[in-house]
Amino acid sequence: MLDVVFEQALVLDGTGGPGFTTDIALVGDRIARIGDCAGRETEERIDCRGLALTPGFIDMHGHSDEALFALPTADSKILQGVTLEIGGNCGTSPGPFSPATLLERRAELRTHFDIDAPWDDFGGFLDALEAAPPSMNFACLVGLGSSRSAVDGVVPGPLTKESLAQQCDLVREACERGAIGVSSGLIYQPGSFADIGELAALATAAAHAGSPLYASHIRSEGDRLVEAVDEALNVGMRSDVAVQLSHHKASGKRNWGKVHDTLANIEKARGFGLDVVLDQYPYKASSTGLDVILPADVNVGTHREIADRLSDPFYFSLTARRVDAEYRERWHEVLIASVASDANRRFEGMTISAIAAETGLPPAETAVGLLRDEALDVAAIYFTMCEDDLRTVLGYPQTCIGSDASVRAVDGVTARGKPHPRAFGTFPRIFKHYVREAKVLSIEEAVRRACGLPAGRLGLRERGLIVEGFFADIVVFDPATIADTATYEDPHRYPDGIRQVFVNGVAVVRDGRVTGLRPGKVLRRGRDL
Repeated sequence: MLDVVFEQALVLDGTGGPGFTTDIALVGDRIARIGDCAGRETEERIDCRGLALTPGFIDMHGHSDEALFALPTADSKILQGVTLEIGGNCGTSPGPFSPATLLERRAELRTHFDIDAPWDDFGGFLDALEAAPPSMNFACLVGLGSSRSAVDGVVPGPLTKESLAQQCDLVREACERGAIGVSSGLIYQPGSFADIGELAALATAAAHAGSPLYASHIRSEGDRLVEAVDEALNVGMRSDVAVQLSHHKASGKRNWGKVHDTLANIEKARGFGLDVVLDQYPYKASSTGLDVILPADVNVGTHREIADRLSDPFYFSLTARRVDAEYRERWHEVLIASVASDANRRFEGMTISAIAAETGLPPAETAVGLLRDEALDVAAIYFTMCEDDLRTVLGYPQTCIGSDASVRAVDGVTARGKPHPRAFGTFPRIFKHYVREAKVLSIEEAVRRACGLPAGRLGLRERGLIVEGFFADIVVFDPATIADTATYEDPHRYPDGIRQVFVNGVAVVRDGRVTGLRPGKVLRRGRDL
């Protein structure tokens, strides 16, 4: 007795091989048969003529983490076909914490999502998520910025031997509780204070605990891009771990084209035996906190401490002048995505230049003033990349797909602000713009990048491919109509063309609508991969 039969689908199995038309049958949480199921008894038949059936998409670089407690149905992800997200990226994860950072994080979660965080360490977060599962599967890295904060390494400079040993212990503990590796965010404090020796020691600690993966938001995506990529590769070589380069790009017009050099260096490292992959979102704009505009020596301490220092008029003026020296010609490229308070809500969706024109303040003072008034809780979008580089990176065979976004919905607490459209459109955009229109990838190769390639890199057990006996993480979509609809002006829009999404054999999307079912699993190193 079969549970579900997908009839006459174009099966793209995730290997990159040619598609083939056949039936796919599910029993429980597994793919039970690939082949003709005519006449077989089943609870349900779904006509898939003219539609593609693929493994569930793997979001190799997400930031949902604690937001899954605010939106466990993960609407924006599952409606793109995502059945597994990798969280804990860019050096930030839901633990470990120092007492001060735990209090700050809990306050942020109440402000943003109106949720309490009953856990106080990384393992506690995974346990809590397992007890209240989301609609999609989830696995998590442990952030080296978070773990550095947990040992009070919040000031510039190297850690003491004792503090580094303590941080290594925290990393090992997180990996033993299920972390799949470590992540660094080397433009964010306090992760930016780590040198290559510290990074290698922590990656080695993760490897010794069975989680040999180092994912890095590298130290520069602009003027020192090549050097920053080389640093990440060297961490992998020193610690004998795999390397994942997060949201690979070249920012700033003077740096366009450098991705040819970085890809050449990556390929050379792979030739020496280093396991390296990239992830990428298919947009020319990035998004992160507005506080990245601050000089490194200014952006030190808690958000409240930095905002308090900026309240001093002389310090504020000096900081604004320093920021303006770097961004003077670029304020029209910086768009405010969200703020924490209602007082500045009207500025969401406006560039710094436009806000400055409205308020009559110089642009740098406008930007730094927002950071001061919002205690640095300001998200921004930066229009800094070019299409040629995007296509070059996407064309590289070891590039996975990652949204660099959290779960969102079109209403409720996760619908605040003007987020980057990648939150709603990343995977459909790949198929619409870079398969169907630009033909950068074949549809088979695009599915491999979204499924088989990340599954192989992560070492997932029985996921990421259409194989009998594998978990039934399934996406059914129309290759002719799949498309992103979210824009920078109107980002809260779900994509078109995704018909069915099954997670562990359960329908989380039926006929393009969220079912509300929550069959997702927390995948842990040592148990599931």
